[in-house]
Amino acid sequence: MASSSQVYRSTRSSSKDTKSFEEAVIQGLASDGGLFIPPVIPQVSKDTLFNKWSKLSFQELAFEIMRLYISSSEISDSELKVLVENSYSTFRSSEVTPLAKNITGNKENLHVLELFHGPTYAFKDVALQFVGNLFEFFLQRHNSNLPESEKKKLTVVGATSGDTGSAAIYGLRGKKDVSVFILYPTGRISPIQEEQMTTVEDKNVQTLSVKGTFDNCQDIVKAIFGDKEFNERHNVGAVNSINWARILAQITYYFYSYFKATGGVEGKVKFVVPSGNFGDILAGYFAKQMGLPVEKLVIATNENDILDRFLKTGYYERSDKVAATLSPAMDILISSNFERLLWFLAREYEANNDDIKAGSIVNNWFQQLREQGKFQVDNKIIDGARKDFDSERVSNEETTKTIAEIYERSTNPSKYIIDPHTSVGICAAERIIAKDKDNTIHYISLSTAHPAKFADAVNESLGKFSGYSFEKDVLPLELKKLSTLPKRLKFVERADVELVKASIEEELTKMKL
Repeated sequence: MASSSQVYRSTRSSSKDTKSFEEAVIQGLASDGGLFIPPVIPQVSKDTLFNKWSKLSFQELAFEIMRLYISSSEISDSELKVLVENSYSTFRSSEVTPLAKNITGNKENLHVLELFHGPTYAFKDVALQFVGNLFEFFLQRHNSNLPESEKKKLTVVGATSGDTGSAAIYGLRGKKDVSVFILYPTGRISPIQEEQMTTVEDKNVQTLSVKGTFDNCQDIVKAIFGDKEFNERHNVGAVNSINWARILAQITYYFYSYFKATGGVEGKVKFVVPSGNFGDILAGYFAKQMGLPVEKLVIATNENDILDRFLKTGYYERSDKVAATLSPAMDILISSNFERLLWFLAREYEANNDDIKAGSIVNNWFQQLREQGKFQVDNKIIDGARKDFDSERVSNEETTKTIAEIYERSTNPSKYIIDPHTSVGICAAERIIAKDKDNTIHYISLSTAHPAKFADAVNESLGKFSGYSFEKDVLPLELKKLSTLPKRLKFVERADVELVKASIEEELTKMKL
């Protein structure tokens, strides 16, 4: 195990500076605006994969994977095992991320990886339950013998297009010495998503409803991280998918579901991932680079298709505006985590495996993006990306059609109900299946949220079926109760970083009272 896989550097840095795991997690975003990455990806042999890891529980597998990226001098084996056990004790399934196999029968080998069994019914829980415990672990260790006036406090600031916010809040609620501020675009998330965030009563949590888009919210968060004076005063931390610990936690379910699909032996597997910010599928890229023999990772986008356009044209280009779709968590202009992939591609295909040069190349690309709204990469970068990735774009009409078709066609179980993001993934998977015409391939489509979180899209798709009832067939009692609870939120009248900073400082003062 290479020790260099346990240090982290910025995707935009052209220096030799590296950070420890704790520093990368607590800081979240690098001071130069880049994202933290492990420059060396640890390798796992096929013998270890199929003779050892394939027999492990989710929690045991998570420990083995995380151990490769976290030095035991930072977190001991016993401490890491406790963190893992605590993080996944909150899930409704003992498997944490169970695999629904062959949902349309055996001919297609179409499996659905259910990532919504955590406390907020979304895939973000897999990472954010762990991240919340990590934050508390690091702070408690630092503060253990200090007087109150000298204790380190963390102000977590994040933006959400729906599920990240509630998952972050549920991962951090009540955590000692942590304050949480989540920005979300007013009117652009589902009612249940808003209720999950705004009905939490813990005093260390505050939601900020910002008039604007998710990209506006994300830009404000990045600007806050770039404000050195504000950052130093409040010790700002990140929970968005820019935080490396989130990617790390998500790697586990690629290994786990691969073994479940193939029966623990090597086989042909393609993963299909509904993609917005690129964090979910990036975890699959790390799994593949570690040695998991994945055939392809398929990026499934909605009408906000920057990733699909990039793979087809080589241009990374913002659209003029965000399309409001039935899969709002993917309604973004810029996929933040894509920068991490670009660093690895730049290093391999343009920088002759030089970390310093790769950082300089990525920095230049993102400077062009800021100034011109786009950048173009060389064909060898695109060809390199296509070795690991394929992509498909799915429309709103195809999204509702697929929800209905799966409800009609599913046999294991029958009348299987999916949310619109899952539908984007399955629609893309069905296209790939039709193209491949190879019944030896297993297709694992990631299901990122429980259908109850997107009532409008699900009802629009299934309302025509006799006997269908959202309340009876979809809505869990736990989510049903949310609408009866009082809400607590602060409205920010325009997407302005100074207004948001003022709101955070005002609420921090109240939290201390």
